[in-house]
Amino acid sequence: MLNKTKQEETMQTHPNSARATHVQKYMLAIFCAMSFILYLDRVNLAAAAGPIKAELGLSNTTLGVAFSAFGYTYAVFQIIGGWFADKMGAKKTLIVCGSIWVVATILTGFVSGLASLVLARLLLGIGEGAALPAQARAITNWFQRKDRGFVQGITHSFSRLGNAVAPPIVALLIALHSWRAAFVIVGALTTIWIIIWAVYYKDNPREHTSINELELARLPEHQPAGANGVDTPWKKILHRMSPTIFVYFCQVWTNTLFFSWVPIYFMSAYNLDLKKSAIFASGVFFAGVVGDVTGGLISDRILKKTGSLRMARQGVIALSLLGTAGFLVPVMLSHDVNVVVWCLSGAFFALELTIGPIWAVPMDVAPKYTGTASGMLNTGAALATIISPVVFGAVIDMTGNWNLPFVGSGIFLLIGALMTLRMKPDRDLDYTDDQTPMERRRRPADQPV
Repeated sequence: MLNKTKQEETMQTHPNSARATHVQKYMLAIFCAMSFILYLDRVNLAAAAGPIKAELGLSNTTLGVAFSAFGYTYAVFQIIGGWFADKMGAKKTLIVCGSIWVVATILTGFVSGLASLVLARLLLGIGEGAALPAQARAITNWFQRKDRGFVQGITHSFSRLGNAVAPPIVALLIALHSWRAAFVIVGALTTIWIIIWAVYYKDNPREHTSINELELARLPEHQPAGANGVDTPWKKILHRMSPTIFVYFCQVWTNTLFFSWVPIYFMSAYNLDLKKSAIFASGVFFAGVVGDVTGGLISDRILKKTGSLRMARQGVIALSLLGTAGFLVPVMLSHDVNVVVWCLSGAFFALELTIGPIWAVPMDVAPKYTGTASGMLNTGAALATIISPVVFGAVIDMTGNWNLPFVGSGIFLLIGALMTLRMKPDRDLDYTDDQTPMERRRRPADQPV
């Protein structure tokens, strides 16, 4: 809530209005658009892999090298980008990293061989690595704690939507022009988003010319970039975030199984043609889109009803991981493809329920250093995306059994659910074990941070 001085300043800057403005909603739309474009730029290589392979004379192995190149720089620049967002603000960070991933996307349309393709993907990893931590910092600036589960859920649902629609969009562009033109056009689309971001977004909502005092009154207290000149407490942030990072690693291990292997799983395990496999895989992925939004809504509703961050974050995450493991059991036992499709859809829906609450935890634990904490969280995810596809492929090659990777995922899900007991979203960086019970009482769900 604004104090009297700030309210008076706002009244002078923004005329009285009978209703609150909707700038916050427009910001949410911009966040969702970024998540959509982020994944569209990321998976367009997979969508155009066929013609790229043919023209550049790549083998499956060398194409795999190009795929994996993105993950290395993406993992490294999670924390670097998050730290930059905390120090310089989300606006500058996303302008810089967005420009980098635009250049990388467009340059992909001009590659001449494996080396230049790998370099373009490494550059893309640098640009996109900073994006989600910076977005988390921006969400902290514009949304209160009680709404952040939903906001993280819906923005990530747009990333899943981008993942689902990228193949047909890129295929259409290739059919109309060429695979090289497809990368240039997608890069131009990202440029438009960066311009909108640079013009409309403000790190401090109170500096936005289109907002009035009624809407400002329901926004969180502003946390200025730079954390008032204080050095980043790396060790303390890592200590608080470590359990959550481990849980997210377990979640993304299974998440990667879905995105990497589900389409080819239907073709190889059930001898389906490409068209039917794509339809089944799309159905599974769209279940995840719904799960993202639903998980955020459930988390926020529990927080508003109970005031308990542990129930809203840990409880939802643990039950979702256990639910995912439960849905995977029939997948491993059944030989009916229809049962498998429905169970995989249920599993992916349950798995994505975790996204809203788990991405809200860095904001709960480190509101002044959300970018850094979110970067640490997503580094764990990046490591899972690097390691797990190799393990999945090796297991299938050695055994010929397409169900065994689901067994490993089930084990990780159970470990992750157990590890949620170590998460402490209600203890921020200022919490100390020697606080009195009165000092440890939970903050109200709607208290600005």
